[in-house]
Amino acid sequence: MYVKVKSVYNKIYKKIKKYDKIVIARHVGPDPDALGSSIGLKEIIKATFSEKEVYVVGNPASKFRYLGALDKFQESMYENSLLIVTDTPDKKRVDGVNVDRFKEVIKLDHHPFVEKFGTIEIVDEKASSASQIVMELVFETKLKWSKLAAENLFIGLVADTDRFLFSYTTPKTFELVARLMKETNIEFSSLYTNLYLRPFKEAKFEGYISNNMIVTEHGFAYCKLSEDILKRFDVDAATAGNMVNNFNYLEGIYAWAVFSEDVSNNNIRGSIRSRGPIINETASLHNGGGHKFAAGVRLKDFEEVDRIALELEEVCRKYTEE
Repeated sequence: MYVKVKSVYNKIYKKIKKYDKIVIARHVGPDPDALGSSIGLKEIIKATFSEKEVYVVGNPASKFRYLGALDKFQESMYENSLLIVTDTPDKKRVDGVNVDRFKEVIKLDHHPFVEKFGTIEIVDEKASSASQIVMELVFETKLKWSKLAAENLFIGLVADTDRFLFSYTTPKTFELVARLMKETNIEFSSLYTNLYLRPFKEAKFEGYISNNMIVTEHGFAYCKLSEDILKRFDVDAATAGNMVNNFNYLEGIYAWAVFSEDVSNNNIRGSIRSRGPIINETASLHNGGGHKFAAGVRLKDFEEVDRIALELEEVCRKYTEE
């Protein structure tokens, strides 16, 4: 883990101050933390340096459009610009840009370290979210808040901690959120509506997943969702992944996953969660990665789904026996 000190934040502030053009990116298949931290950081930089060109790029996620608009990437954005990447551990998962074509790169991430690709990097596995790291960056430097930035970072942090339920919620997490609320006066309760409001068809889809979960002998549960099933419920491959946390706290299940066919990208999108067994090591063997108890994968086909299911069942077996 990289040690975070005030001097590193000051170096980042100086880089932001130096560049007239800044591009902000995050990982493919964005979640609220990836979008909240990147869009929020853009708003912070613009609130501090209104004259700068600041762009936040990547493929949009319609489910999270309430977090703000993204900028359409153009080749001119590479020229003499600084790239800031949030919530992404390795280059191959950065969405929408070629990392190597920027003059300098800053990485702000809370995943387990995979590779170094930034001129300056803050990699804090103990942080609850990338949004928490951006909060610290603002509080430790002369960067200024905007209302939208504060709201986005709150949403990103809350989403990645599942409302402060996960073990990497620390005293520092609560201290930063309390300071954010005190200094920005955000109406946090209203923000939960956008984060958790969903159409009734998704509730019906969740019922289908529950009824079709395969539960193995040692407590791994998973569901395979073909394109035909997704069409039946009028949802996309990302929808099931966004529901995966809803299957926590089921007695006798220690790890669980949903695997959805993503025709547009010609792969199977998997979201995996755990209440004890370490799953990210297995995910890393299947074009994925993440945290010890929350990970994602991109698989070639449903045959690979069956293989990773056997591997995760073995992980659960070892966990229960130990």
